[in-house]
Amino acid sequence: MVRYTLAQSPEVVLTVAGKDSPKAREKAMTELMELMDSGKLDTDLADGFSPDQFIEVRELSMSEDREDPITQAVQVLNNLATLKIKVQELRSDAMQVRSAIDILFSDELVSEEQINSLKEGFKTLKSFAQLNMRFLDARSQAENARQILDEALKSPNSEVKIPAENLTSVNAEAVNGTSAATESIEIVSNADGEEPVTEIEDAIVEIPVSKSTKKK
Repeated sequence: MVRYTLAQSPEVVLTVAGKDSPKAREKAMTELMELMDSGKLDTDLADGFSPDQFIEVRELSMSEDREDPITQAVQVLNNLATLKIKVQELRSDAMQVRSAIDILFSDELVSEEQINSLKEGFKTLKSFAQLNMRFLDARSQAENARQILDEALKSPNSEVKIPAENLTSVNAEAVNGTSAATESIEIVSNADGEEPVTEIEDAIVEIPVSKSTKKK
């Protein structure tokens, strides 16, 4: 199976049997004309459009999907942008047709001309409704694409770092705590050559009390 789309209408996808070939493109052209003639597809072809101008839609392989997620994200967002433009173009006319529908449910007399105009407007209404549904679905999928691009565009300087002044303050506190602990201990050397004595400031010394003895 091979799939084709149009440059001016990327949301339109035509699927025909076989591989990409002039014959397959002719089949796609026939299918496109049938859809347009039946009113199922509302799109305008450029003058002189030929089957050679079809764009083949190819599935991304697993490796391609993993290797280049950014390209895929851009394509998703590009499709969203195209759909948004088309939805905006049809919205005004479609809403007018929607308002005219209410006349069918009233007791007001309606002319044949009004009915024919309304029937013609149904094509626009249908096209808008279909495009709008595709746009809403594409916008939901594009949220993930936007996150991928945001991650890829993130600056390396955006990582959270401890400010230098805070780091200096922490180091100073650690040094002060160490010096405070060492200040309470002092080593004294005796002049007569005895072993040095360590004096500890505010130390508590327990002196054992000898038991008194009585003569019998």
